[in-house]
Amino acid sequence: MELSPFFFAVYKVVKYAVYPFTWLLLLTGLSTILAFAPASWRQLRWTKIVAVFTLLLVFISGSPILARVLVGSLEAQYPPFDPSSVQRFDAIVVLGGGAVGRGTLRPEDGLSPLSLERTVCGANLYAQGFAPKVLFAGAESSAFERGPKEAVEMKRLAVRLGVSQKAILTEDRSRTTFENAVETKRLLGPASILLVTSASHVPRALALFHKQGMRVTPYHCGYLVKDRPGLDWRVHIVDLLPNDAALHANTVAVNEIVGSLVYDALGKL
Repeated sequence: MELSPFFFAVYKVVKYAVYPFTWLLLLTGLSTILAFAPASWRQLRWTKIVAVFTLLLVFISGSPILARVLVGSLEAQYPPFDPSSVQRFDAIVVLGGGAVGRGTLRPEDGLSPLSLERTVCGANLYAQGFAPKVLFAGAESSAFERGPKEAVEMKRLAVRLGVSQKAILTEDRSRTTFENAVETKRLLGPASILLVTSASHVPRALALFHKQGMRVTPYHCGYLVKDRPGLDWRVHIVDLLPNDAALHANTVAVNEIVGSLVYDALGKL
């Protein structure tokens, strides 16, 4: 099912409802409203309750320990690809992770850090001879304005990195992981592919591509967590303090977990 521009915009907005920062913003806003409400015992009680929940959410959503558990559990579900493998594939498929458009400050279109990292991984795998062609997948990542297509920008970088233009395919229609899988199947058929994406995204992406009947081997491109959950963990005092990196990692984990649950409920996994 391809999302119309309207429903894609709705999809992008609704995603924010599950992000920890959104809940922090809502609780902070509610605390502010209560603080300026007419004073009463009931108002004071609710102000205290909301303040406590806000503080708890700050520590939970920004917890490095929780981030290591959630993200580590996602990234550890499948073993990393063995670069010494003699296995060869019909194609290397690189999933986009965002693109950024030019503006009055930024001089040209480009790739987000995720797309940049994945493109480098795909070009490196091609240079090692794991497949004769590379497919870059991803359309516009913005829901509200015209922007660069991920696949086009990834191809441009890959050529600079030495990938032959004749070996490159671009799939610039898909905007979600489900659409990535559908469009890749349309272009490649029942091919054997080496799927390049971030380690935390591998479980959801792999399930969606398997659902399309494709033979898929994942390549984990970029980890957020160093060690498997529970193995030789050393907790330092700073791990007890919330930080922005942990908030980002927990947001990534929530996005993947909720995304998998939604796709499963819709029968796409």
